[in-house]
Amino acid sequence: MIKKIRYILEASLLYLLMSISKLLPVNWASGFGGWVGRLVGPRLAASRKATTNIKESFPHKSDIEHNEILSGMWDNLGRVMMEYPHLKHISRDRTEIINADILKKYKDKPAIVIAAHQGNWEICPPAMFLQHQIVSTPIYRAPNNALTDKMLLKARSLNGKIKAIPKSKTGTRKIVQNLQDGKFLGVLIDQKYNEGVPADFFGRPAMTSPIFVQLAEKFKCPIIPLRLERLNGASFRITVFEPLDTSNKTTDDVIKMSHNLLEEWITKKPEQWLWLHRRWDSKYLKQNTGKNSND
Repeated sequence: MIKKIRYILEASLLYLLMSISKLLPVNWASGFGGWVGRLVGPRLAASRKATTNIKESFPHKSDIEHNEILSGMWDNLGRVMMEYPHLKHISRDRTEIINADILKKYKDKPAIVIAAHQGNWEICPPAMFLQHQIVSTPIYRAPNNALTDKMLLKARSLNGKIKAIPKSKTGTRKIVQNLQDGKFLGVLIDQKYNEGVPADFFGRPAMTSPIFVQLAEKFKCPIIPLRLERLNGASFRITVFEPLDTSNKTTDDVIKMSHNLLEEWITKKPEQWLWLHRRWDSKYLKQNTGKNSND
């Protein structure tokens, strides 16, 4: 009963925020979200994990710089939340796609598109669809709260125009079917996956899902990296890179190449990455290095 009440309250708050966002011009909505994020976020308990991640990834930066990254992260996250009702407008009119010809080369063919939780990660599939009629199906982790999941899914799918696949056993079958149908599959590869492989990320092993590499091998399709950047307010840039050279490479090699790209992008704009994830496995670190990531 308590959980049900909490879910209803969470969904009500999200509905209120999205309703307010719809009434505001996109710059105002995004700016308001950023202000709330900077005001509230650093005071939340989740900030302790984010601060630890930031400090361990950038040990040579000062405490002032660490706090600036933390504040910037909450600003970006607050903006992302308030930009959901404006995703169509942002993706079509306020997002520049560099090297879009690389995407067009593989149009109507299966491809794995990899990215990270940077800028506003929700704009990739809508921007590719609205600007170049390329169907990219994102894989996402559904929130435990079915009510909030329904609202967010409606926004990210442009009211059903874009299909999204939740991580689940049923979702796995849909992923395979998606690639068999010659569509792009969007994967955010920066999340922790307990059953994955330990791969170096910012100098520490991070449990990483190898699924994007395995799918590319199975369907003989390219792995195309995308970098997401927030430029100013609610304006964005997506940079498309040439497919990774996976010839004669092991799964570990491909994951390492992917992580190297992510590290480069995150280091340039660390405030735009989502540091809240428990990306590094404290148990693995403690068992294999004697170090506890929460120390």
